[in-house]
Parts: sequence; structure tokens; C-alpha cells
Amino acid sequence: MPYTLRRASERGHANFGWLDSHHSFSFGDYYDPAYMGFGSLRVINDDRVAAGAGFPMHGHRDMEIISYVLEGALEHKDSIGTGSVIAAGDVQRMSAGSGIRHSEFNPSDKDAVHFLQIWIMPNEQGITPSYEQKTFPRAMKENQLRLIASHDGRDGSLTINANTDIYASLLSPHHNVTFTSSPQKRIWVQMARGAATFNGVPLHEGDGLALAQETALHCESADQEAEFIIFDMAEPA
Repeated sequence: MPYTLRRASERGHANFGWLDSHHSFSFGDYYDPAYMGFGSLRVINDDRVAAGAGFPMHGHRDMEIISYVLEGALEHKDSIGTGSVIAAGDVQRMSAGSGIRHSEFNPSDKDAVHFLQIWIMPNEQGITPSYEQKTFPRAMKENQLRLIASHDGRDGSLTINANTDIYASLLSPHHNVTFTSSPQKRIWVQMARGAATFNGVPLHEGDGLALAQETALHCESADQEAEFIIFDMAEPA
């Protein structure tokens, strides 16, 4: 099983006081030529934003941007008229396309928000910007794999402009699930919380695992609850 293990402690790190962010791939002032992305994945930032703080209005183009909230809530506003609050269990997709501006703030006056900010390279550039948000409660992810985003929006997932399927799972202690893929795909596992093994490789919070030519991925939690995301990606052209 050819794989690359990306330990949480090896990620890039930026702490601005209001924002504490760990970067799985090169981002901002953090640059590592060995970690510029993986397949269509360009960014996985593990972000914690202090109460009352956030990202002011700024712009993006030609990127699929996904926010996966783990704790707290995030208030979103954008230039296409969307205004919403995404809370733990919610997933937000913003297709930047030909250009969009947005802000993301923590509306709480006391609690930090913890979320994963994910950027995926799009299949097609210059599309009309759009926004989508869905809730995937515990029951949908508990001890199973739940499709949360896909190119065709099947099974109630978010629709993204990329040949990438994204699954989330929340395993109780000492539970397991098996994910099946194609040897023509690339797989990235991001451990959000807890600890689990993936085909015998142990991952802890913040760790990432890159695999190629793998058809089955056996996921088993340890003695604590484990939350993770699996990206199943077509090989780049």
C-alpha cells in the first residue's frame, strides 16, 4: 500500500491571535514544495477563530471552497447576496468561479469556532459563482460513511465543480467502516478529531494520509470517538 503520512506536527502554522491556523499544504507565508496539494486538493486549513473575530470581506476566483464546522458557528456573507450562519454539523460550499467576495466571522461573544477550510481545484473555470449549505447531523455520519459533496450532488450531498467525492464519518470507540474506491483514484484522509487506523496506519487529530492505487480502506477507531473526512479524487489529466 503506497502512502504518504502527513503528521499534524509537521504542518505549517500561523497564529495571529484571533486566528490559529494549521496548513496541510502550502498557504499564505507557509511554503513547502513537497506539499503544494494532492490531486485536486489545494488547501486544508485547520482553523480556530476567536470569539467576535473573523475574515473580513475578500475575493476569490476559480476555486471550490468548502467549510466543515467542527465546533461553534461561522457567519457567512458574500457578494452574491448570501447571508447565513453555519454551525457544527453544517457544511458550506462556495464556488468562486468568475469571482466572488465574502467574509466569515465568529458571531459568538465567548466561544471560538473550529472548522476545516478546504480548497479544491475546479473542473471548469469562469463559472457563475454560487453558494450551497447543508446540515449533516450526527446520525447521518455515526458509524458509517456519509457522502457530503460530489460532482453530481447525489444522495443529498453538496454539488461541487470537481471530480471529487467527499465523505465524512464519526466513529464511536472501537467501531469500523470500510471505504471502497478505484485504483485510478487518489485518496486523502484528514483526521479531524480523535484517533483511528486506516489499513493499519494510525492517525491522530490533524494528521493526513495520502494513498494511491488503493481499492479498499479499512477505518477503525481507537478508544475514543473519531471524526474524519475522506477525499476520493480522479487522477489529474
